[in-house]
Amino acid sequence: MKLVLASKNQKKLRELREILSEQGVEVVTEADVGVDVDVEETGSTFEENAFLKAHAVMEASGLPAVADDSGLCVDALNGAPGIYSARYGGPGLDDAGRYRLLLENMRGQLDRRCRFVSAICCCFPNGDKVEARGECPGTLAYAPKGEDGFGYDPIFFLPAQKKTFAQLTPEEKNAISHRGRALAAFAERLKAYQDHRK
Repeated sequence: MKLVLASKNQKKLRELREILSEQGVEVVTEADVGVDVDVEETGSTFEENAFLKAHAVMEASGLPAVADDSGLCVDALNGAPGIYSARYGGPGLDDAGRYRLLLENMRGQLDRRCRFVSAICCCFPNGDKVEARGECPGTLAYAPKGEDGFGYDPIFFLPAQKKTFAQLTPEEKNAISHRGRALAAFAERLKAYQDHRK
């Protein structure tokens, strides 16, 4: 089975390929199939945005398409930045700018509880869809630590590991991350879907 990833993010592509290759699923980019879709994320949940992206790329390519929508939800900020994680603070900020803004907005806040959420949706040309969700609880660090990862990884602290996401190896991160959990659930559901279609 070939799935088109509805994202330009190379790190997401790598994570998806690592987890789905064991099932004989080939994950390709939009460029690989000659489409370039820019989807406005107008959903009010991670699930709705993942569906919008996957559905648009599926329609453009004629192939099954998979998308994830993920973000960081901070308890003390009523779940913000949430679905706006990638756009937090406006278009002028890069990853570091966004997490610095978040740390600034959390200054003096003692409740540091937060969680990463990932929703995955795969849309098929026949109208079927396979969905999964994963969450990873943690706390917000007071300063960035670690060189790996992307997005908010340097400030997402895991008390049990005593490390941020950015200090973990890719293997360690995949085993416990929100996307790792969502992908594991998605892989199981995709396999069940494939078995059912045989």
